[in-house]
Amino acid sequence: MDASNLAASHGADAHVSDVRRAWIGRLACVLVPIVIWFTPLPLEPVTQHGMAIAAFMILGWATEAAEPALVGFIGCFLFWALKIVPNFQGAFGGFASDTAWFLFGALLLGAIATRSGLARRLAYLVMMNVGISYSRLLLGLIVTDFLLTLIVPSGLARVVIMASISLGLVEAFRLGPGSNVGRGIFLIITYTAGLFDKMIIAGAGAITARGAIEKFGGVEVEWSLWFIAYLPCHILTILAAWRLTLWLYPPEKPVLDGGYEYLRAENAKLGAWTPMEQRAAALIAVATLLWVTDFLHHIPSSMIAMGVGLFAFLPGVGILETENLRRLNYLPIFFVAAAVSMGEVLAHTKALGVLTDIMFAWMLPLMSNIFVSTIVLYWTAFVYHLFLASEIPMLATSIPPLMTFAKANGFNPLQLGMIWTFAAGGKIFAYQSAVMIVGYSYGFFSARDLLKIGALLTIVEFLIVIVLVPLYWPLIGIK
Repeated sequence: MDASNLAASHGADAHVSDVRRAWIGRLACVLVPIVIWFTPLPLEPVTQHGMAIAAFMILGWATEAAEPALVGFIGCFLFWALKIVPNFQGAFGGFASDTAWFLFGALLLGAIATRSGLARRLAYLVMMNVGISYSRLLLGLIVTDFLLTLIVPSGLARVVIMASISLGLVEAFRLGPGSNVGRGIFLIITYTAGLFDKMIIAGAGAITARGAIEKFGGVEVEWSLWFIAYLPCHILTILAAWRLTLWLYPPEKPVLDGGYEYLRAENAKLGAWTPMEQRAAALIAVATLLWVTDFLHHIPSSMIAMGVGLFAFLPGVGILETENLRRLNYLPIFFVAAAVSMGEVLAHTKALGVLTDIMFAWMLPLMSNIFVSTIVLYWTAFVYHLFLASEIPMLATSIPPLMTFAKANGFNPLQLGMIWTFAAGGKIFAYQSAVMIVGYSYGFFSARDLLKIGALLTIVEFLIVIVLVPLYWPLIGIK
C-alpha cells in the first residue's frame, strides 16, 4: 500500500471511530438521564428531575454527542417544558447573564484586531523581540499571560488580548486552525489564563474566593501571602505547560520560514501604520486600560468589551461593518449561556445543596492528616466543578459551606479555602469555564484537545499542590 492509500485508510478508520464515539455518547445522553429521572431516590421530584436534565447536558458536552450549543438549547427547553422551573426566564436565565455577552464583545474585539491588520503587526513585533522559534514564542506567550494577570483581573479579557497577538503569529507561520502550532498556542493561552486566575488575587476566581473565605471563614486573606504561597506553583506551572504543549503538539515548522529576514521583509511590506490600524489599536488600548483600572470605576468587563466592540461599527470609525457582524459565530455564545442557565437551575431546584451535602459527608472521615486532606479536597472540588459552568458560581456556592465545615471540625479555613480555590483551575471540558469557551470559540482546538491537555495539567497541578501544602505552606504560616 502506497503512502496516499495508507493515509486514506487511516482517515477512514478515524472517521468510523468518531462516528462510533458520537453514537455511544448519544446513547449515554438518553439512558443516564432516564435512569436518574425514574430511580427512587430520597429527593424532591423537582430536584431529581433537574439533576437528570443536567446529566443530559453534561454528557452531551463531554462526549460531543452533538453541537454544544444545540445540547444546551435542548437542555434549557427541557427545564422549561417539563416545568423544572416555573417560567421561561428561569430556564433560559443564562442568556441574560453578562458572561455570555462578554463573549460577544470578545468576538467583536477579535474581529477588530484581525480586520484592521493589527494582529499581524503585533505578531511580527513580538517575534522580533522574543525569537523566531515556536518553542520560544510559546514560552513568551505563557509568561506574558502570567504577567497580565497582575494588571488585567479577568481571564476572559486576557484571552482576548492574547488572541489578538496569537492570530497574527499563526498566520505568520502560514498555518491555520487544526495545525499543531495553532492548537498549541490557543490551547495554552486559554488554559493558563484560567489557572493563573486562581494563583493570584487578581483574577475573578481568586477575588470571589477571597471574599467568601474572609466573610464565612472569619480569617484575613492577605494578597502577599496568597502570592507567596503559590509562587513555586507559578514557576512550575509555566514550565510544565510549556513542555507539555511542545510534547503534545510538535510544530509543523519549528522555526519561522526565512527567520528574521522574513520578519523584516514582512514588516517592510506593512509599511507605516494605517489609519484603521491606529484606530483599532486605540480601541483595544482603551478596553485594556478600562479592564486594568476596574477597581476605580467598577465598570463590568462585559460592558467594556461590548461597548468597545460596538463602537467599531459606528459611522466614521470605519473598522467593522454590518457584514462582519453576520460572519460572527454565535454558537459559542449560546453554549456558554446554556451552561450558565444549567447552574442557575441546579441552584433553584436545590440540586447543588444535595451535591454539597453528599460532598462534605464523605470528606470528613478521610481527612485524617494534611497530606490526605489535600488529596480529598483537590479531587472533590474537581468533581464538584463538573456540575457548574463557571468557577465563579462554583466557588461562590461551595466555599461558604466549606468554611462552616472547616470551623466545625477544627480545620484552618484559610488553608482549606486556598486548596479548594486552586482546584477550581483544573478543567477538562469547555463548558466548565467561560474562559475556556472564549478560547474554544476561535476554532483552533477541539474539545478532545482540551480534554487531553486539561487532564494532564490537572494531574500536574495536583502533584504540585500535594508537595506545597504539607511541606512549603507551614514555613510561611499556613498550617
